Amino acid sequence: MERIYCIDQLLAGRKAVPRAELQEKLGVSWATLKRDLAYMKDRLHAPIVFDRDLGGYRFEKEGQRIGPQYELPGLWFSAEEIHALLTMQHLLANLDTGGLLGPHIQPLLARLSGLLGSADNPAEEVKKRIRIETVGARRFHLSHFQAVGSALLRRKRMFIRYHARGTDQETEREISPQRLIYYRDNWYLDAWCHLREDLRAFSLDAVRAADILEKKAKEVSEKRLDQVLGSGYGIFSGDNVTWATLRFTPERSRWVAAEKWHPDQVGRVLEDGCYELKVPYTDDRELMMDIMKFGEDCTVTAPDSLRQAVAKKLSDSISNYSTSELNS
Repeated sequence: MERIYCIDQLLAGRKAVPRAELQEKLGVSWATLKRDLAYMKDRLHAPIVFDRDLGGYRFEKEGQRIGPQYELPGLWFSAEEIHALLTMQHLLANLDTGGLLGPHIQPLLARLSGLLGSADNPAEEVKKRIRIETVGARRFHLSHFQAVGSALLRRKRMFIRYHARGTDQETEREISPQRLIYYRDNWYLDAWCHLREDLRAFSLDAVRAADILEKKAKEVSEKRLDQVLGSGYGIFSGDNVTWATLRFTPERSRWVAAEKWHPDQVGRVLEDGCYELKVPYTDDRELMMDIMKFGEDCTVTAPDSLRQAVAKKLSDSISNYSTSELNS
């Protein structure tokens, strides 16, 4: 790539450059120079011609160009770097369930593939060799996402119609967007709700309508956002934080010890091989779902209120499998 950049400078600054001079400047053989010139013409669409009258190579500047225009990219990448970029794009595309980035990334993929100079399509090879499965991702309206993003960056208020799945009701609200959160394969919006006069987290897939208002958004400090919406476990956050203490069996500990449940979690391995995990929470609903998926491998040791709530959930689950229920 350094040689190609050097060839471009030499030809751009002269009427014509003899072959011998190009070889001398670059320190390469005629075979290598020929390959470089062919790459520039075929891959980068450089208008290189050999002028017999001038006795050297030059850029054809006369006449109208047909086809792609010649332009050296502003950045050069090694093959490893290009493969890393293609892999990163593939990862982003699988997170982008709403199709927000796809149309904008496609031209980049074509240029990266051209730079790599491979006979096969490297982007397709990445897709074939790397699979990403997002479980539980919910689809949202792309137009709503774009409106939220625009209002967020322009610091404007929004009108939204929101479906609260817990109550199965729709409400109309005026909100001041504060930040977007990507959590467990889904997008959430932290915002000041002018209807409730408090901070709320809205699931973007539950937004039924979204319009930007020409009103300045209310500003909430990042410290306050973290206190209310970032301190407790998961998306159910608030001011009243309680700490849960969980104990996992030695077998399950080999997995849980490497997991991140919360930025402020505290974990340790006990003498019997069990793993003790302490996490903060303000609303026990999401935490209980995570606890119950471990079944007998997880026990709540504190607080007692959470322990009783989990026990009741498990008891209610067992009742769904009673003999009378199954027979009916």
